[in-house]
Amino acid sequence: MNILYGVPGEGLGHATRSKVVIAHLLARGHQVCVVSSSRAYQMLAAAFPGRVHEIRGFHLAYRGLAVSRARTAVLTLRTAPADLRVNFAKYRELLCDFEPELIISDFESFSYLFAKVRRLPIISIDNMQIISRAKLNVPVPKSERGNFDLAKTIVRAKLPRSRHYFVTTFFELPLSKPNTTLVPPIIRPEILAARPTTGRHVLVYQSATTQQNLVPLLQQLPDQEFRVYGFNKEESYGNVQLRAFSEAGFIADLASCRAVVTNGGFSLISEAVFLRKPICAVPIPAQFEQWLNAAQVEQLGYGRHFAALAADNLRAFLYGLAGFEAVLASYEQNGNETLFAKLDQALLALAAETARAGAAR
Repeated sequence: MNILYGVPGEGLGHATRSKVVIAHLLARGHQVCVVSSSRAYQMLAAAFPGRVHEIRGFHLAYRGLAVSRARTAVLTLRTAPADLRVNFAKYRELLCDFEPELIISDFESFSYLFAKVRRLPIISIDNMQIISRAKLNVPVPKSERGNFDLAKTIVRAKLPRSRHYFVTTFFELPLSKPNTTLVPPIIRPEILAARPTTGRHVLVYQSATTQQNLVPLLQQLPDQEFRVYGFNKEESYGNVQLRAFSEAGFIADLASCRAVVTNGGFSLISEAVFLRKPICAVPIPAQFEQWLNAAQVEQLGYGRHFAALAADNLRAFLYGLAGFEAVLASYEQNGNETLFAKLDQALLALAAETARAGAAR
């Protein structure tokens, strides 16, 4: 099939996961054209030369560590009309030599709008739809209810009435809507190939580098070794080592660590669970999806969930590592085979449907 694949540019998690699915589709003989923006476009263009086209995407605006709803809304509304014109011009350019039969979107809006204009079927593959299409099994505190309502509104407005929704998740929830399938998280090949060991260090991923007190905070636990990513520096402060970004170095440190300290981002948590590493999750404020991931980590017994990073919280987490390791030992996932099998089945059904419709005409 000819497939147009939409990937958002905000963050690299979507691109990393989509890269795995796109490679599978190409290996299965499908023709895939990709649209994306920002850093995600750069990553995917390097991976799939000649197949990736740059569009204008949606960006989050931050106030301190938290996502600013008002600033994000203003930024989006100010740039949307011009972005739409540029993107649809890009799609018209694509149609000169590529006629899509199907749209696959990883929470990307413009490919969805294109599908609606062209009356093409849409398949959604992402983790965010769990907020809208499943029943939560954790109590949402009063402080998070506004963020929950906002997240649910945004997710419902993304890709409504798609043909099918494949929702990647490391936790099972009862579904509340049809045409939805829960599948294990998408794991990149480098993590699949990693052989986990248990070293002495704790891996710390700090995506918001405005937390300037991180190093002195970690130094309050001098008997622990911390390897910190996110500041993109190579510096040593006793028991705290700051690491410049290196994909190979990060994967090696992740595979060999005792535990992981991170925000509530889905990608790293999913990789840590796959490698059976205990997790201390401190979600970025005002991002409900991160709060949900962190809450599920604690509910499942995979680690702890804290509203803020503090020395006492870290001590409590590290004290419980043996219990978290025992629970994680029972986690099972057969790579990406579940998603691939179900996606292949859906594409075969869609191709048969298209063939029948063509014969009827």
